[in-house]
Amino acid sequence: MPTSLAGMVDASVGGKTGINSDYGKNLIGAFHSPLAVLIDHDFLSTLSDRDFSAGMAEVIKCGFIADPDILRLAAAHSVRTLRESKADLSELIRRAVTVKAEVVSSDFKESFAREALNYGHTLGHAVEIYSKYQLRHGEAVSIGLVYAAELAAARGLISADELALHRTLLSAYQLPVSFDRQAWQKLAPLLALDKKARGATIRFVALNGIGSTVRLEDLTSAELDAAYERISS
Repeated sequence: MPTSLAGMVDASVGGKTGINSDYGKNLIGAFHSPLAVLIDHDFLSTLSDRDFSAGMAEVIKCGFIADPDILRLAAAHSVRTLRESKADLSELIRRAVTVKAEVVSSDFKESFAREALNYGHTLGHAVEIYSKYQLRHGEAVSIGLVYAAELAAARGLISADELALHRTLLSAYQLPVSFDRQAWQKLAPLLALDKKARGATIRFVALNGIGSTVRLEDLTSAELDAAYERISS
């Protein structure tokens, strides 16, 4: 019975029981499905705005990778108005859970299909490790979503408007869309700890349009550096 928005739309769905460690996220743990997940969004009334916003990062991610209606509904609200609208909040939770449940039911132990759920997480996990987990998961993922969108836009996979939508929508929910320029020297090596990495190859989930994902495996150091420069503050 999850009691946070992140728990409702992400952690409770899919049977992953990983832990945070100094070496990275979700590298230690197991897969174990619950018999049932009971979601009651009345629990969210006591959640802080910061934690509510952090959960919205995962909701918005689901919109980008699979369900554009999530983006349209989220764009119609702010943190305050969404918290007051039980019907729309319920709809967003339902849609986000549906996206994740459909993916994990087809790919329980994470081959290619489930990797789509890691959109924004490659840099996001590195940011979490760098911050010693002081940033919320959703805050770090928000930064990672903008970074992944920058990589895709530079390859011509998404338009300038689709790139801008990442910043606009995440910012509307008080989520960070940039990170410290000086951190890149330490963040870049942490990308290799991502569970999608294969040897020296760092793999990113990217969009090739709203609702469609691809895997980028041939990114150069120059591309990675340039995209980070564009999200630096």
